Amino acid sequence: MQVEDGRRSWDRGLPLRYLLVAADGEQVWARCADAEGLFADPVPAPRERLTFLGCDPAGPLRTAVEQPAGAAARLGELCLEVGDGKRPVEWWGLTDAEVVDRRPSSIGPALVDVVVEAGVEEPEEGRAELTGQRRFELFAKDSLGTCEGVEGLYVERSGPPEEPMKLIGCEPTEELRAVLDAPESGAAAELWALDRTGRPMTSRNLALDVVEVRPSALGGDLLDITLADGVDDPPPLLAEPVWEAWYEGVPDTLNEWARFTPEGRHEWLKVAFRNRASGRADVSGATYHVDGTHVTDVYGLHCALGEALHGPGGYYGMDWQSFNDCLGGGAGVVPPFTLVWHDAETARRALAGVVEDAEEGLTYFEEIVRRLERYGVVVELQ
Repeated sequence: MQVEDGRRSWDRGLPLRYLLVAADGEQVWARCADAEGLFADPVPAPRERLTFLGCDPAGPLRTAVEQPAGAAARLGELCLEVGDGKRPVEWWGLTDAEVVDRRPSSIGPALVDVVVEAGVEEPEEGRAELTGQRRFELFAKDSLGTCEGVEGLYVERSGPPEEPMKLIGCEPTEELRAVLDAPESGAAAELWALDRTGRPMTSRNLALDVVEVRPSALGGDLLDITLADGVDDPPPLLAEPVWEAWYEGVPDTLNEWARFTPEGRHEWLKVAFRNRASGRADVSGATYHVDGTHVTDVYGLHCALGEALHGPGGYYGMDWQSFNDCLGGGAGVVPPFTLVWHDAETARRALAGVVEDAEEGLTYFEEIVRRLERYGVVVELQ
């Protein structure tokens, strides 16, 4: 069954919620009524202790190492970039990082060794094969400095436990039956979530490591297919009501995102990104209005901006980097244009503690406004 065949509905008296699609996105393998275990909160990485050797710290890391001995200093979410002397090749995540000790380094008189406790996330693309001198650099938003080595980084770690997922009420194609009958497991596939009209609204990758196939309790010739593990990057539990909202179709009223928590608004933006219009020419010169009533966090700010420029459910970035990408073109609207920001004081107050530029002391709201103006947008704060 080809995706373009349009077979995104069925006459079975129950909703069609998911398509199981071949990894190339060209062929539908099954239509399914539901998916159990799709939503799952991430398991926090266990805390580990890393020693960064021969560091030349900068920014918040320098501030942390200048604290008295024994004083802990929280750095938050960090990225550790590893280079081979020519270019970066690995990016590790450090969650909730905290400096717990510091001492002069034997590598050089002006350098320090820094002990950090954090959850360690392995590189998404796997570890690179590095044979020469490695270069380590820590980042928050900006560089926190470089180090000569990291003790405790390259150790064996067990991944999170597998959590089974069940595809319920699936109508398989002959192609899927052939995959299920094959002796090897783990065929790559995609799970497309459909809205009420049968339009794909978002998707996730998965591997068909099949544990069990049995006739479905929903009857007929439908099957329930249990997989050893869920989708890649599973949506958190708080994303389920967001998906339910989009299941009703692309939003037709503004601020439907406003009822969600900041984390829920982040999930809203992820779906909005997948549903953004693409391939149309950029326009400029018009006047747009931001409803700032519910801009009480960073994700709310981006929800409101997206809807100001593209209407309900619109997308114009979900963080600083993607917002800048949109300003550069390809997102449907490019400067110059005029942006009338109603109830701007709500965002100014709510984001007063979110400082994006530590040197200049600008808040996230102020940085957004300044970046818009630098690109040629006339911003009217009301």
